Amino acid sequence: MIVCRGIRGATTCEANTRESIFAATSELFRKMASANQVVEDQVAAVFFTTTQDLDAAFPATAVREMGWEHTALMCGHDIAVPGSTGMCIRILLLVNVDKSLDLVNVYLKGAVHLKEEASQP
Repeated sequence: MIVCRGIRGATTCEANTRESIFAATSELFRKMASANQVVEDQVAAVFFTTTQDLDAAFPATAVREMGWEHTALMCGHDIAVPGSTGMCIRILLLVNVDKSLDLVNVYLKGAVHLKEEASQP
């Protein structure tokens, strides 16, 4: 049975620049798609969030420049929680896949510890 499921990912940027945001977004998105063997036709939508210290570019634009032209993409800012990881980009990839498929969430660089936080109740 095909259902819509979410794949989570997060990474951090070295600087608040277009180049750094695009590099971090592209690396994370490619690894998420590759680890889960996802192609654009399977994707319902992609949500990108950044911490409020990243505002030099929209992460979605990096994915558009990778050739993803037919998928709904949306950007926003995370809630500014004191002590949370800064310079962080998060991606929620909503994919139409078989319900029983094991999906792989991807956490890179300074966001690796977020994997543990996401798995706690």
